[in-house]
Amino acid sequence: MQRKQFMVISKKDMKKRGFNQLDFIIVSGDAYIDHPSFGVAIISRYLEDAGFKVGIIAQPDWRSIDDFKKLGEPRLAFLVTAGNMDSMVNHYTAAKRKRRRDLYSPGGKSNKRPDRATIVYCNRLKEAYDKPIIIGGIEASLRRFAHYDYWDDSVRRSILFDSRADLLVYGMGEKQILAIAESLANGLAVHYIRHIPGTCYITKKLDNLYEYIEINSYQEVKKDKAKYAEAFKIQMDEQDPIRGRVLVQKHNDRFLVQNQPTEPLKREKMDLVYSLPYQRTYHPIYEREGGVPASKEVKFSITSSRGCYGGCSFCALNFHQGSIVVSRSKSSIVKEAEIIKKDKNFKGYIHDVGGPTANFRNPACQKQSTEGSCKNRQCLYPEPCQNLNVDHSEYLDILKTLRNMDKIKKVFIRSGLRYDYIMADQDDTFFRELCEHHVSGLLKVAPEHASKQVLDLMGKPDISVFDKFRTKFYKINNEIDKEQYLIPYLISNHPGSTLKSAVELAEYLRDIGHHPEQVQDFYPTPGTLSTTMYHTGLDPRTKKEVYVPKSIEEKKMQRALLQYNYPKNHQLVKKALKKVGREDLIGRHNKALINY
Repeated sequence: MQRKQFMVISKKDMKKRGFNQLDFIIVSGDAYIDHPSFGVAIISRYLEDAGFKVGIIAQPDWRSIDDFKKLGEPRLAFLVTAGNMDSMVNHYTAAKRKRRRDLYSPGGKSNKRPDRATIVYCNRLKEAYDKPIIIGGIEASLRRFAHYDYWDDSVRRSILFDSRADLLVYGMGEKQILAIAESLANGLAVHYIRHIPGTCYITKKLDNLYEYIEINSYQEVKKDKAKYAEAFKIQMDEQDPIRGRVLVQKHNDRFLVQNQPTEPLKREKMDLVYSLPYQRTYHPIYEREGGVPASKEVKFSITSSRGCYGGCSFCALNFHQGSIVVSRSKSSIVKEAEIIKKDKNFKGYIHDVGGPTANFRNPACQKQSTEGSCKNRQCLYPEPCQNLNVDHSEYLDILKTLRNMDKIKKVFIRSGLRYDYIMADQDDTFFRELCEHHVSGLLKVAPEHASKQVLDLMGKPDISVFDKFRTKFYKINNEIDKEQYLIPYLISNHPGSTLKSAVELAEYLRDIGHHPEQVQDFYPTPGTLSTTMYHTGLDPRTKKEVYVPKSIEEKKMQRALLQYNYPKNHQLVKKALKKVGREDLIGRHNKALINY
């Protein structure tokens, strides 16, 4: 296999390779970046490695069908994805304002993909050809059931119905797509492919299903919020590859069937996936537009693991990648570092070595490996489980090896560290070496809030854990004579957050002397527990009511409280403080949030 070769994107490329017809054509909402941080690159390379001929149509003009025909008709199927992000999240802010830039498009230009890209692309392909269509990626994965859609402010049916695709791949898709490819190549018609874990399909009858759970129908969850919450709780509980069961959801006279989740890749397969001949950059056709911004963020970064057992309510990782952590071998990571070193633009800095949670390398405990994740408890919340395996030694060994390699000056960690996991480690070696070698001056961690009632709904530990982490961080940095700072990520307007909660967080920020430059408003995206709370006003786990800030005025006030020191926010802060009877925080004294 040639290393200096991108995947096929044109008839000219096909001719060079001697291809008369491709087996699969991937249609993507992102520009083509041949780097293993991008799903299209991984799936195309994985199929190619298995002997299939694969082409990519990146960001086709959806206004006509011409772009969808540019590579001809595939022998086996079209594979469709909106890209690395849900297209609606890509296009709109939490305030539903149109974003000015798209980091996954050439030159960062917007309007290179339609809203609800998966649906639009599939319907265009239906106009062009009569070929099987398989959808996947984050947009399809998180919209596989009837789901609340923030932008419509209503419940939409499964994306499999609206796209009219034949199959949906959810989660990390290597195993599923190879099984589908082999089935199609062996002559099995797509409507007979019903057996593959990690896939969804539509059927009119359930005669061939023997063991399954039928959740509340699309019509029921659309009409009744309590039934929506009940259905989501079951979906959440069954997203486990070991104990998860087949789920069925009726949509009018047809059924959506979700097969049980697929098991994550073993380490050897993970190593294979990341050893494939990626060019590690955007396709040269984008050069004249200045490249693709998203590639700069990952060009000199290394993915070391997948999955997360952190269980944050506002995160869709459990619903997509799963809660069982799998990781690459040290030798695989070192080999990728050797490739990075050869890049002409490499300056000696590896920007990141991590995954969804950088310091998770293995399953949470022995039980998770053999019996699956616990259904009604979390590994780290409200405090670390007694069975949790807390061990940074393997990760630290990898970091030490990388930083001692020739031509590597620094190895940073930027992809998210669980500070509560670090605090659960009785050995401070990792914490000390992190501060000494792997922080670029600023370390970002995610306490998210300070109010206990909000943290409980988020699935995050008490703020006292962050306080202990913060104290130790500055103590270690003082001992090693380094001036480094913590940047806490914070979320405003999360379900459960009242104006009083926001004031509590503002007071906390005042007391620790932190003034955040950026605050993330809670964004209700498909597939999260928090989004279900936002829509239903219920916690699906307890069925208790949850306060949800929804008025524009209150959202502005809660956000302003987190940045109370900004003069432009003073009127909103004053209004909020008066509303909750906290005029004591207005004045000229050291506890005041505003001084008039």
